[in-house]
Amino acid sequence: MKNRKMNKIISVIAVAAMTVSMVAGCGSSSSSSTADTAEEETTEAAETEAADTEEAADTEAAETEAAEETASDDEAATPRNETVYFAGQQWGATNNWNPMSSNANCWAIAQAGNAREMMYESLFMYNCLDGSVTGLLGDTYTWNDDKTVMTVTLKQDAHFSDGSAFNSADVVATWDAHINYGSPTGASYMLYIDSIEAVDDYTVNINAKLNDAGQAENPLMVETYITAIYQMSDEYLQVVSDRNGGDAEAIKEDKMEDAVHSGPYGNYYASEQKVIYMRDDNYWGQSDSMWGSLPVPKYLAHVIYKDNAAGQTALQQGEVDACQQFITDVQKLWLEDGLPISTWLDDAPYGLCLTMPTIWFNTERNGLDQVAVRKAIAMATDFSQIAASAMSGQTYTFDEMPRCVANPTDAERQYIDFDQLTDLQFSGNDVDGANALLDEAGIVDTDGDGIREYNGENLAYQAECPTGWSDWNATLEIIAAAGQNIGIDITTYFPEYASFADDLTTCNFDIGMWTPTGAEIAGLWSRSAAYFKDDYAALEVNWSGNFGHYINEEANEILDSIPYMTSDDDLKAAYTRLSQIYLEEVPSFSAMYRPQAFFAASESVWTNYPAASNDETSNIPPLVLTDGAGIEGLYHLELVE
Repeated sequence: MKNRKMNKIISVIAVAAMTVSMVAGCGSSSSSSTADTAEEETTEAAETEAADTEEAADTEAAETEAAEETASDDEAATPRNETVYFAGQQWGATNNWNPMSSNANCWAIAQAGNAREMMYESLFMYNCLDGSVTGLLGDTYTWNDDKTVMTVTLKQDAHFSDGSAFNSADVVATWDAHINYGSPTGASYMLYIDSIEAVDDYTVNINAKLNDAGQAENPLMVETYITAIYQMSDEYLQVVSDRNGGDAEAIKEDKMEDAVHSGPYGNYYASEQKVIYMRDDNYWGQSDSMWGSLPVPKYLAHVIYKDNAAGQTALQQGEVDACQQFITDVQKLWLEDGLPISTWLDDAPYGLCLTMPTIWFNTERNGLDQVAVRKAIAMATDFSQIAASAMSGQTYTFDEMPRCVANPTDAERQYIDFDQLTDLQFSGNDVDGANALLDEAGIVDTDGDGIREYNGENLAYQAECPTGWSDWNATLEIIAAAGQNIGIDITTYFPEYASFADDLTTCNFDIGMWTPTGAEIAGLWSRSAAYFKDDYAALEVNWSGNFGHYINEEANEILDSIPYMTSDDDLKAAYTRLSQIYLEEVPSFSAMYRPQAFFAASESVWTNYPAASNDETSNIPPLVLTDGAGIEGLYHLELVE
């Protein structure tokens, strides 16, 4: 169904008439004049005249510069009916277009769980709706019997933007560049991949890093590599190396404005106000072995908005088509304001919930090392209030989607036997049950001050997350209120992000809020590892998970065995057991379900977006038309008539 909310709208024609491309203008300078008086001396008059002359020159230069910038933006203006505008995916001027950079804030490179397939491409795409993996530059992949070598065949139609063929040499060169130049990608994946070698022009072997037992360190992370890493041109990498004299640091920070890429869009224009990518009409993906056509819009554009409010205003005015921002009470945009705005779901939670913002307990703190304390806080927390106020209904409730280690998608929850978890569930706001649990554990208030003690110390904790993260701040206030209801003193603490990050990653906190892995090919394992992996607790600075240093030998044994399992029954038993441990021990607990990428679409110019109710696009994940398998949405867009 197209224009799904058009029947709810009374006056939208005026919005649809906004067909002029947005241009970021520059303000003009204004000059001031000096009024001479009869009393001024000749020298003062001369100084004033000189100052006026200098000021006029400065003003003229400023106006010229502003005019040049405006003209430059005018040159980059693109037809509105050929351009899809985005918000919420880039927040500053582009640093570079370099996949090896540690500072690549580029809209086409930055990832949020899935590779962004607009400029560079990965070998395969992951679809978080059903867990399927689809070939992109790659055609097929298979493992040998012991999962130590993955063989990948490549699409023979694929080629780069300069017309050169994509083949095995490029896959090998991409890996070697990340390793030889010490990129963040190389540092991450060298733990799981030993080497990549060409078998023939269109076949490569990815050799897994082996442990002491001769097994692959983690086959799931090898599979993540083929869906996450952008493939680069061997010939172009040599050009970049030559112009930087082979210096690794310089190569990693090369801007690559002239990048050779395989994807459907390339760098067209970039300023501090706007970024535009233009379609490559010679894109290989229009071959029958891939999409069979070009994506519909010729241009993808992103204005650099100063904040969420500015991006939301642009969406409401029809200046943004695809918005990746949290919008409080998003449904009011069409129900009350009558705007042609649509979302993945017509009703709450409106988006596709893929992540689980989580409350982490520091199990090395007095009292928080006790299951009864951790579970009591979780039981007493009012999750309905979190859903209604912090998330304005844009989340599933835990009654709708019971707790486990999986996110609320069929792709992951197929591996959970919920019948075995029924007696372990807690839906929240159970103050009586939480108090009874603490009383039974002998954790009581002995001095009458209203606060329970353990080992002679009051149960008093700080709950923290970054300041300004309003929905998270509200969530922790609700958890603090739950603590007061059960005799646990929880106060909120909202430091600047950098300070919070330091606390979280060094286990210098009591209770912290952070999101583990979202939806990716190894997402279920990675999230489970984030809850339990003891290796993470040993890290001096830890971004991987297990921030509260919870140790459970059984859970770690299960995690170590999962990457080698081939039977769905074995996987279901393993993840169900991990879920049981998680609900029994409560080392952390999810506060809400949340989209990995928010996606509100304006149907003032374009329509036929990915939507659960649209039979044509319901198999395309609503990842803002750019991420993973979500890029297929660009091939289905239609102009509003």
